[in-house]
Amino acid sequence: MLYKFKSKAAGDLIMLEPNGRQILQIIGKDPAPQGILQPPEMPGAISALEHAVAKEEADQKAAIEEAQAKGEVPPRFEAISLRQRAVPFIEMLRRCHKAGKDIVWGV
Repeated sequence: MLYKFKSKAAGDLIMLEPNGRQILQIIGKDPAPQGILQPPEMPGAISALEHAVAKEEADQKAAIEEAQAKGEVPPRFEAISLRQRAVPFIEMLRRCHKAGKDIVWGV
């Protein structure tokens, strides 16, 4: 399954199901096949995504430093980080909030 996020203020954004589900869970939305995100919800969604990205990066940095301190091989992480997946959605949120337009998916 794919999530296709659409708005009149931005181009369509397509994500694979696991990535779209993760983004929706971070912003507090039900990862249902259909949904809507309205402009008043967007600043909170942006903040939640930015916080999740910062936490993931801090956790990864701490894990690497801990492994190095123990003389172990640093852990490997996914090739594509949450930041890389979230930035296009954050930009879509900013554009849509500024224009006062909803973001919908599955319709």
